[in-house]
Amino acid sequence: MATISLGIIGFGEVGSTFGRGLKDKDGVGAVRAWDLKFEGLGSEAARAAAAADGITPTNGMASLCADSTLLISAVTASNTLAVAQEAARHVRPGSIFLDLNSASPGTKQRAAAAIEAAGGQYVEAGVMTSVPPYGIAVPMLLGGAQASELAITLNAWSMNAKAVSEKLGVASAIKMSRSIMIKGLEALVIEAYTNARAYGVEDHVLPTLQETFPQIDWSRQGAYFFSRVVQHGKRRAEEMRESANTVKEAGFESIMTSAIAEKQDWVASLARDGVFHGLTGTSPWQEYADRLLLQRNEKHG
Repeated sequence: MATISLGIIGFGEVGSTFGRGLKDKDGVGAVRAWDLKFEGLGSEAARAAAAADGITPTNGMASLCADSTLLISAVTASNTLAVAQEAARHVRPGSIFLDLNSASPGTKQRAAAAIEAAGGQYVEAGVMTSVPPYGIAVPMLLGGAQASELAITLNAWSMNAKAVSEKLGVASAIKMSRSIMIKGLEALVIEAYTNARAYGVEDHVLPTLQETFPQIDWSRQGAYFFSRVVQHGKRRAEEMRESANTVKEAGFESIMTSAIAEKQDWVASLARDGVFHGLTGTSPWQEYADRLLLQRNEKHG
């Protein structure tokens, strides 16, 4: 196997996880990263944190692309296309661009057009669940002309990649359709549980859910959903807007998906305002709901 120079675009939770997990794999040479936080205020600390993980922070997209034969894009959904277009200005001919971002099939196809026009090889990935519990072994579906070949390489690094189509957009369609359901359940639970709490009827509502769907621990699942939206609501809202685009690209109105995006974004905005300060992933759902009720009371006097 030829030595691969790995470049990570976006060094947040996902990018850093992949960087740390791949840097010592056979066939992987230097691992570099570029993130906007590597410049400006706080950049020294961000660069030092990356270096401590064994990742070399670069000075920009041009520098990263010049030294990378495999680029992994792990940015927010709303930046998927812009990042691919920027990378296309610098990508080395023949380099692979693996796009992990949660974007619609149309967005991925436009990103691919930019990369491939510059001589790069674009592979889309649908990351099928949350990354932290799995690390680099998170289940991923790949699409594109190079998907099967890349899957072999990734799986040799203990990843969990499956090529589903040579046609771009299929992997993303699978991912985004699933996301509508999962993020929709989160939004529904937050609204339904908080509503039940407001009326003081949660001890009647949750047992009926348990009876109908006995395989789910609804209290525990509710706490998890609340905590994930509070922590990642902004990113989830962006993903749901791309999911809404996916629905529109299929020729339907995105009534439910757009509403999910709004709910996720609303919770995220409250989190930024400190409404949930001090709550953690182990906090019961009732504490999250009570913060929403308190915020409602303060808002309406």
